[in-house]
Amino acid sequence: MMESEKKVEYIELIYDLIFVYIIGRNNHLLHVMENGFIDPESFLTYVLAALIVLQIWYYTTLFINRYGENDKRMHIAIFVNMYLLYFMARGIRVNWQEEFFAFNGAWLLILLNIALQYFIQLKKTEKAKPWECEQIKISLRTILIQAGIIAVSFPVFSVTGIPVSPLAVVFGIIAVIAGSRGKVLVPVDFPHLTERVMLYVVFTFGEMIIAITDYFEGGWNMSTVYFSLCAFLIVAGLFSSYGILYNRLIDRNTVTNGTGYMMLHVFLILSLNHITAALEFMRKATVSDFPKNLFLISSFVLYFIMMYLIMSFNKEEYRRNRKGSLLFFAGMGIFVLIMMCCYKNPGVSIAVTVIYIWSVFVSLDRLSRHGHPGMRNAF
Repeated sequence: MMESEKKVEYIELIYDLIFVYIIGRNNHLLHVMENGFIDPESFLTYVLAALIVLQIWYYTTLFINRYGENDKRMHIAIFVNMYLLYFMARGIRVNWQEEFFAFNGAWLLILLNIALQYFIQLKKTEKAKPWECEQIKISLRTILIQAGIIAVSFPVFSVTGIPVSPLAVVFGIIAVIAGSRGKVLVPVDFPHLTERVMLYVVFTFGEMIIAITDYFEGGWNMSTVYFSLCAFLIVAGLFSSYGILYNRLIDRNTVTNGTGYMMLHVFLILSLNHITAALEFMRKATVSDFPKNLFLISSFVLYFIMMYLIMSFNKEEYRRNRKGSLLFFAGMGIFVLIMMCCYKNPGVSIAVTVIYIWSVFVSLDRLSRHGHPGMRNAF
């Protein structure tokens, strides 16, 4: 445990909103169609842009959690990054080549800004808390190498037209995962981290709530009522399931470097964005039935697998066990099988999805109420 629990500051919430805007803008790439489904190049651009933006959020969140003091320096650094993120948002488009230098230039400056904050912190820590220096050096080194890759990408792209800057985000992911396997050098303030992540998840659900408004179009008839109700129940079930995980199951006293918890939530947030797009696809006859249902199924599978993995941070009495894991994957397998069989019938597909999501919610609710060593098999 850290000495005192850090509170989520107002400036952090404002900072998160720019990421919500960028991720929402990025989601438009999922609506670029080719042969009845998402254009492959647009989807690859979407994935890379999402990982880049979420990695920036990841770096900033961990720095603020460990070292942020809500002072003028932190505010200035956040506002600088917010300004630069607007240029990155401009570059998230189908014709990304036109904004290559603006997007990567902003990305480079953001990383250098974060690196500067780590360097300043290193100088402050060398005398006050020398045992924390190694953690800071690891983070600083990773960010500077990424910045170097992006800097090299400018002349390479100018001469060859080949974008090598995505290698920076790949390197960052590998470095973070490799570094997380070591001992916990500087544990995070876990209550603060879980609250920050939860608020971002809530913002992401806000995008989903807006997306399902299309289900309420078409007048007051049985079809509109049925599909709009099912869509609403899907969103409510997903939100409620995460609510149980956050409010009842997660162990706030966990001692961790925060990497695993953050990385799992990066992919959980991606899965929520995919679900949002998949729900929009279900209302579009121009999207082919099989790929849009496959996308819907894979999005839900990714979401619940991330939920399952996040449960490793549960309180002891709510941890996963073998029987619960078998039930979880068996239920998921049944859901996938039924959905693959009835993909041509949207009325059945959406009903099956509602039943599956709420069955998971019931299991989580039961676990949260009866989760002791003798009964840890509900999920």
